[in-house]
Amino acid sequence: MNGMEKQYIVDDFKLEESWRLFKIIGEFVEGIDALHNIGPAVSFFGSARTKPGDPYYKIAEKTAALFVKNKFAVITGGGGGIMAAANKGALDAGGTSVGLNIVLPFEQKPNPFTNIEIEFKYFFIRKVMFVKYALAYIIFPGGLGTLDELFEAVTLIQTKRIRPFPLILVGSSYWSGLVDWIKDRLLEHKMISPEDLNILKIMDDPEEILKTVEHVIVL
Repeated sequence: MNGMEKQYIVDDFKLEESWRLFKIIGEFVEGIDALHNIGPAVSFFGSARTKPGDPYYKIAEKTAALFVKNKFAVITGGGGGIMAAANKGALDAGGTSVGLNIVLPFEQKPNPFTNIEIEFKYFFIRKVMFVKYALAYIIFPGGLGTLDELFEAVTLIQTKRIRPFPLILVGSSYWSGLVDWIKDRLLEHKMISPEDLNILKIMDDPEEILKTVEHVIVL
């Protein structure tokens, strides 16, 4: 079996391989054991491809530092780009900087700015950890992985599977087109309800982001 075939983890489930479920349970246990006492936390998302000189990299670093200085831990996917920026901001500010790394054949390598690092093989377990220990989602510009995490959180809030925590899209120039499309297509065709639009908030200023979360969350 070559390296690419090994990436199709879900396809590997067979009756005779039911022992794999113990690996899944093991990842859940490891995640819960590492994160159960980190206190109030916010999850940051965004592209692994964002470079340190990018304005969004700097904003992510500043925003994470602000949250740490206000008694929040910071959780990211543990990789480069926006994730590294948020972890760096949290670590440099003296706070808890968590990286939930995923094993991938490209792009994803652990960044050096975490003081709690957990490695996952299964995306769905990692996603549970992002939701379970977050009081807010801070979503920076990103690609398909970021969109996946964004819309999963929106769906969980919409269907009342999780509490309606703040879900903030950072970067009006990047995200406004997506939100306009949701209004023009999904809402116009009655695929969603008007109140569903309230789940998403677009912001640009780190201080405003912090105040929005603090307004909802009483520490």
